Amino acid sequence: MLAKIQYLYTMDYQSCIDYLYTKLPMFSRTGAAALKMDLSNTISLCEALGNPQKKFKTIHVAGTNGKGSVSHLIASILQEAGYKTGLYTSPHLMDFRERIRINGNMISKENVVDFTEKISHLIEAIEPSFFEVTVAMAFNHFAEECVEVAVIETGLGGRLDSTNIINPEISIITNIGLDHVQLLGNTFKLIATEKAGIIKGKTPVVIGQTMPETAEVFKQKALEMQAPIVFSDALWEAIPLPSLSGTIAVELVNPLNREKKVYHSDLAGIYQSENIRTVVTAVEILVNTGWKIDALSIASGIAHAKKNTGLQGRWETIHKNPYLILDVAHNTEGMRQVIHQINASGFDNLYIVLGMSKDKDIGAVLEMLPLTAQYGYTKADIPRALEVETLSSMANAIGLNGECFGDVNTAIEHFSKKAGSNDLILVCGSVFVVGEVDRGRWVQ
Repeated sequence: MLAKIQYLYTMDYQSCIDYLYTKLPMFSRTGAAALKMDLSNTISLCEALGNPQKKFKTIHVAGTNGKGSVSHLIASILQEAGYKTGLYTSPHLMDFRERIRINGNMISKENVVDFTEKISHLIEAIEPSFFEVTVAMAFNHFAEECVEVAVIETGLGGRLDSTNIINPEISIITNIGLDHVQLLGNTFKLIATEKAGIIKGKTPVVIGQTMPETAEVFKQKALEMQAPIVFSDALWEAIPLPSLSGTIAVELVNPLNREKKVYHSDLAGIYQSENIRTVVTAVEILVNTGWKIDALSIASGIAHAKKNTGLQGRWETIHKNPYLILDVAHNTEGMRQVIHQINASGFDNLYIVLGMSKDKDIGAVLEMLPLTAQYGYTKADIPRALEVETLSSMANAIGLNGECFGDVNTAIEHFSKKAGSNDLILVCGSVFVVGEVDRGRWVQ
């Protein structure tokens, strides 16, 4: 073990990342085998670091879909309001450091290496997961840099998620869908019970989407915790105005008095209207509890969310003539939103480059996809990825005929040669497939 620790003290950034990826169990690569469904390792790591998570205020965000967008939007608003703001999200698309940001700036390579060296003895002693280490790294970085507030996105679930050792100013649960059912339960109610685990005593909680199967779960948990609860879709109706231009306008309408608010965002996608509604609801609660966030900061934060925080992969247009759009939708709820967006968008021919992970409900996702599209089946370079031939066979069986490609960029290149100037090439199905798109090759 001493030899391993000595090696750590001489590593550069790439060696450090290689060590973290190979030494620590990583759910995003290998799946459920990497998970430790309890908080003991995270507690041990943070106690050894002096409990950095107690040195700044936090906002906790969970949900099946939309929690990444909501986290980035709130961080952007807080930045615009003048707060030094940390942001922890997962997984990353291209660079590990995307997970840990302060005012939009990624953690430095030097800080990643320094932290890994500092806790190397703990890594060897308690064998934490990759996610547990990154959570501790984020908390430590935010404390050392004296952030005033950090927006913390959960990984899986909530109750036993490694992030769930914080005591936030507000808890947010965007929605509930049937994803990670092998870990969280196979019903909306069971999954909601796990997500509701982030609700803390006397701490406001915002629910983004009201569902008959889950509303009582959240109300009961909030009652137990004496936590004020608000359902954002009961306060505001969200009316999106979609565009292929890479932006969206959203009108929020109060159903009782017809008060209206209009927001513009550099994020695109009809589904962002629901996320913006959730964010506005949560921020208004923060304002009512004493946070200094004015209307201009809210509007500017929403308008510049992508610019302020670096959010990518949400109905993201990276090329025009033809359109090349990336979306990390990877489950039935996310794909339903993408199909809605496709149906509302104007284009001639549709090409879909699709890759998925083995542990998703592959059949249900495929059943949702349009028969009129031309498909390119591919896979990410991770063990968890579904084999191309398996995906193609399942798709062909229901009439989604297409071709197989060894990687996402080969598929994009193939379709870009066929596509006309007003055609759409959509890459979706997996965060990791989207992350492997060679942006330098395609971004205009």
